[in-house]
Amino acid sequence: MKEKVQGFFDRITPTLNKIAANKYLLTIMKSMMATLGLTIIGSMSVLLVVFPIKAVPDFINEIGLTPILNLTDTITVGCLAVYIVFLMAKNLVPHFISGDDGTMAGVIALMNFLILTPLKMVTENSASLSTIPTTWLGTQGIFSAMLVGLISARVYVYIKQHGWTIKMPESVPPMVSEAFEALIPLLVEGVIFILISWLFTFTSYGCLHQAIYSLIQIPLKHVGGSVLAMIFISILQQILWFFGIHGTNVLLPLVTPIWLSMDMEDLQAIKAGKEIPNIIGLGFFNIITWSGLALGLVLFMIFAKSQQYKKLGRLAVVPAFFGITEPVIFGTPLVLNFDLAIPFIFNNTIAIIISYTLIKIGIVAKFIGAQAVFGLPLGFHAAVEGSASIIILQILIQLVLSPILWWPWFRRVDRKAYTLEQKSEVEK
Repeated sequence: MKEKVQGFFDRITPTLNKIAANKYLLTIMKSMMATLGLTIIGSMSVLLVVFPIKAVPDFINEIGLTPILNLTDTITVGCLAVYIVFLMAKNLVPHFISGDDGTMAGVIALMNFLILTPLKMVTENSASLSTIPTTWLGTQGIFSAMLVGLISARVYVYIKQHGWTIKMPESVPPMVSEAFEALIPLLVEGVIFILISWLFTFTSYGCLHQAIYSLIQIPLKHVGGSVLAMIFISILQQILWFFGIHGTNVLLPLVTPIWLSMDMEDLQAIKAGKEIPNIIGLGFFNIITWSGLALGLVLFMIFAKSQQYKKLGRLAVVPAFFGITEPVIFGTPLVLNFDLAIPFIFNNTIAIIISYTLIKIGIVAKFIGAQAVFGLPLGFHAAVEGSASIIILQILIQLVLSPILWWPWFRRVDRKAYTLEQKSEVEK
């Protein structure tokens, strides 16, 4: 049976590796990761304003920092789609055109996105002003930004690869030459997106952003934003890891836009004093499955009978408390180790189900959607969600649940390793 399963994954591994190396998935992953700093500073700004200990927001307001923090949230999380559309185009172009860093493609994509964004007329002090509503610049415009960025980049690549650009003499400085090379793609794409924006004014949606949000983003949220979808992704990701395939690179680009947009919705809701709408999100997934629940395994290794696991445990324990578990994943190894396959594949899912249930029944607070920096130690990683119950939850998962889930399986492999070591000593 083991040989059949392994043979099956050996056959599909080339296909999965191709998926992991797909230009578009790599672009999505790189672009979404590049927004991490923005979401962190935006999250921290909201957290300080709505901090559960009343003395903190009172002090922030007293020193006049509240308006600045609200502004910071607006231009980071509230304008996330603006950054994403630029990053999508910029990061996709180098996959097709060597030597082009994609900056001009990003600028063109941003222009196209803003062309598609309807203006709003407001009156202030008897003067009429044209404003850009932040509705489509934030979470509701994320999928629109992704599509516009990718399409803009591909049109840019098509035009340049066919030589439809203005060529300047070699004596012309590179920055001048590059500006003229991008002129025709800019003009062509500008006309195309002007027409698209105009055509959508005749539809019931009013603009392309509304159409994408209604037809794509909301349905995808209902499908990919459910706890069942997260459980499925968790299991499939660990199965891929088990067979030596980078499950994170294959699957997370598909769900990160959905889960991140849900987190940003939560942040905006708590900022507005409303009920947090979502239980799960990217922050939930990262905190609950922190370190792949391998810390319990590492702790048992320290007290193992076999020298093999005892030495590995001592080597891996410090990194494991910071969420870095590669030493134990590849040192044990957990890859293709059928003796430890069950906990390696299903522990994350068990933690997700338990955590979701505790939040659903009100024992643990909902996550506010803040994003944490990778490498923070246990507990500190969960602290960004602004609730002591979430910190306690992560600590209990890692120091109580994880050891319980690993114990019966590890005890068996430790005994086997210890027996082999004893036989080896006798033979010597």
